[in-house]
Amino acid sequence: MKWIVGLGNPGTQYRDTRHNVGFMVIDELAKRWGISVTQSKCKALVGEGNVGGVKVALIKPMTYMNLSGESVRAFMDYYKADLSDMVVIYDDLDTEIGKLRLRYQGSAGGHNGIKSLIQHLNTQTFNRIRMGISRPQPGGVISDYVLSNFPKAEREKLAAMIEQACDAAEFGLKAPFEETMAKFNR
Repeated sequence: MKWIVGLGNPGTQYRDTRHNVGFMVIDELAKRWGISVTQSKCKALVGEGNVGGVKVALIKPMTYMNLSGESVRAFMDYYKADLSDMVVIYDDLDTEIGKLRLRYQGSAGGHNGIKSLIQHLNTQTFNRIRMGISRPQPGGVISDYVLSNFPKAEREKLAAMIEQACDAAEFGLKAPFEETMAKFNR
């Protein structure tokens, strides 16, 4: 089973924030694949389906960003899911808005959700789709920035980036992650 985890924060006040691009991709994949992400399991909202003959789980941790690892670990243990079949989708300050960066290992880079995953999974090696949200203006507070909504001027880039992340996740259902990285890291 392939499992795709989108990181974000639950609650309508966070729905359109920069920190919730992972949730946005899960919502778009759910629409694209006709999967309902409504089952409450493993401290997450989960949806399961079949995409082109591949069993897929879409996961939105409901623990808030900084505790995402608790939910991911619970899912992995409950389903005996293979870590190599997981892809985590999340926001990245060091990547320009609208751009994707796919990696299969690395540090948390200051991202508390990824810090939590590394802590609960005991490894830095797992597949990631990092979605660019750019950095705030100099002097801007990062926590305020990631919890702010995208301005109108960035919405077009955001929509294209979500579409591209969905394409990468879909391509990765049947291709090795190295091949997915080669195709989508531009």
